[in-house]
Formats: sequence, C-alpha cells, structure tokens
Amino acid sequence: MIDPAGKHALITGGARRVGAAMTSALAACGVDVAIHYGTAADEAEALAANCRDRGVNAVTLQADLAESGAPEDLAARAEDALGGVDILINSASTWESTAFTDITRDQWDRAMAVNLTAPMFLSQRLGAAMVGRGFGRIVNITDVAGLRPWPHRAAHSVSKNGLIMLTRVLSQALAPHVLTNAIAPGPVLVPDDAGPQVEHNLSAETVLGRMGTPGDVVDAMLYLVSAEYVTGQVLVVDGGQAERT
Repeated sequence: MIDPAGKHALITGGARRVGAAMTSALAACGVDVAIHYGTAADEAEALAANCRDRGVNAVTLQADLAESGAPEDLAARAEDALGGVDILINSASTWESTAFTDITRDQWDRAMAVNLTAPMFLSQRLGAAMVGRGFGRIVNITDVAGLRPWPHRAAHSVSKNGLIMLTRVLSQALAPHVLTNAIAPGPVLVPDDAGPQVEHNLSAETVLGRMGTPGDVVDAMLYLVSAEYVTGQVLVVDGGQAERT
C-alpha cells in the first residue's frame, strides 16, 4: 500500500455529499485537493477552508462539465493550481428521475456529458500526465444503477454502465503506472428532498437491512487510492442490495 500524503487530487463534484466526504478524507491523509463544483460555491469554499486548516493546499474550481471543452479546461486549471494531479476522483454526476417515455434529448445529452464524457476527457488529459510521471490513481464513482437497469433513471443508468466500461478501458490504456478502478455505491445517502419512508424502503432492499454512510464509500476510495495491485475493478459498496434485487 502506498501513502498518499503529499499527492495532489482533483475531486469532481467534491463540494457536497459523498464527494465532500472523499475530499475531506483525502485532505486528512495529507493530500492537496482541487475541489470541483458546479453551483455549490459556498459549500466548496467552506470545505476548502476546512482542508487548509488540516495543513494542505486546497483550491476550488467551478465548471459546468456538460459544456464542450469544460473537462479539458478543468484539468488544466487543476494542474496549474496544484502543480500536477496524481489522483483523479470522478464523482460529479447528474441525478434525474424521468419516465423512459418522457426523457428529452437535453436530459439524455446532459447525463452522458457529465457522467461519462467528462470522466473520459479528464482521464485522458490528466492520465497522460500521470503516465509521464510514472504514477497515478483514477477512481470513477458509478453506482448500482450501472450494474442493473433503472428504467425511471434510464439516462443515468446507461451513463453509469458506460463509466464502468471506461474504467476497464482506462485500466489497460494507462497501465502499468496508472491504476484505474470504480466504486459502485448503493444506498449510502438519500436524496436531499427525501422523507424517512425512502430511507426505510432503501434499507429494506439490502441484505444488511440498513443504509450505508458516505464513510463506507470513503473507505473504498482510500483503499483504491493506496492499493498497488488492483486495477480495472468495480468495488460494490451496497450492503448486498444488488444481490437481493
């Protein structure tokens, strides 16, 4: 296992929810962080201040990853701000529930752009530099929707399945010095506007009979960032939800 202290990480969607938990955990390990956000400027700045209090460099970078050229520009800004990026966590994601028959072209295109195209071109740009330095870790955050079909979130499900295949492609294209893996979280957080019944229902879907926490995803991420002989894998963190359903 490697010690990530002193490395530099870009975390997309790193200002809120599971992304923020991963950002904070990396900073606690002594990793300098570039916190990407879309609209959560206040949360990003507060988190960056907290990270700097831990003694690491922390910067915030805004980008709409659905825009053409935005991933490449974000990669360049992160490299400039940190002096290079050793760890890329592709966590930014859309999350839209629409009946399959009602999906619009704009909804489909945005899901693909944020969930799949952005990780592709961030990995291409930053991965090439990692190869040149002889070290890199890429962790893609998919979810169980990439492993089984969700008709009510069809664009999300298809894009996350594509992210799993991208993970496998990158693990070969960037080998042997860059290790690329994915994490597929199950129910570790409910949507911001969800009520207690949603948490109850999700808990009932798991083998363990309970919700997970962002910390469970953090543990998986820290393992994959530190591991030296794991690449091209999808680590499912779902309390056995996929096995039960």
